[in-house]
Amino acid sequence: MNTEGLTHHTSSRFNEDLERIRASVLEMGGLVERQLHDALGGVANGDSYNALAVAQQELRINQMERSIDEDCSRVLATRSPAATDLRLLIAVLKTITDLERIGDESEKIATIATHLAGGERPRSRYRELRHIGALVTTMLREALDAFARLDADLAFKVARRDRAVDEEYEAIHRQCITFMMEDPRTIRRALDAMWMVRAIERIGDHAKNICEYVIYTVHGKDVRHTRLEDAERELRMAAAENTSTAAAVIGLSPDGNKLPG
Repeated sequence: MNTEGLTHHTSSRFNEDLERIRASVLEMGGLVERQLHDALGGVANGDSYNALAVAQQELRINQMERSIDEDCSRVLATRSPAATDLRLLIAVLKTITDLERIGDESEKIATIATHLAGGERPRSRYRELRHIGALVTTMLREALDAFARLDADLAFKVARRDRAVDEEYEAIHRQCITFMMEDPRTIRRALDAMWMVRAIERIGDHAKNICEYVIYTVHGKDVRHTRLEDAERELRMAAAENTSTAAAVIGLSPDGNKLPG
């Protein structure tokens, strides 16, 4: 696990606490990934037994959220963290909430998949649902990777993909409405598909949130409610300005050459 973004302390116990919390978040993230995979598998395979397995995983995820929350509260109360460490703990508390909600949405998907499995499957075998599911699964995996490495560049990249997920969601939504208008017999199935794609789209939103927490941890900037392009441009300009200032202090030009004088 990359720890370069963390402050190193004279207290090794503090470092161990932070590492343990990060490891627990990633373990929770792995369980959530598995839960989503199983739920989407029920859609692809027409499996009516996945709902129980996903529900059991949800109980474990809820337990982990409470445990990590308690660990963060203890560190905040006893260690008085500051700067990057404080931002990391805040990001962890927010991240585990989003992970738990992803678990809730995955459980919804698995439950709806049982309804779909009991009915006639379309010739497309829900190809559109499987496609948006794959997009969101990749978003979640890479958002957790960005968290693990505190990689703000990757976080920006993943967060931008939420727009593609939103576009897919709108397209499937319109398609379902068309099906219902053309053939009333498809209403129940189309409604189930609409509820399911809504849950998938919400998972994409939660993955984007995790990326925003990574950016906040690394740069100390809250990019929520801000255009990602604007935030990324502003951070790059600030970094370039800091580099120029530091170079001037030590008597170098921004390109690394020694200033005359």
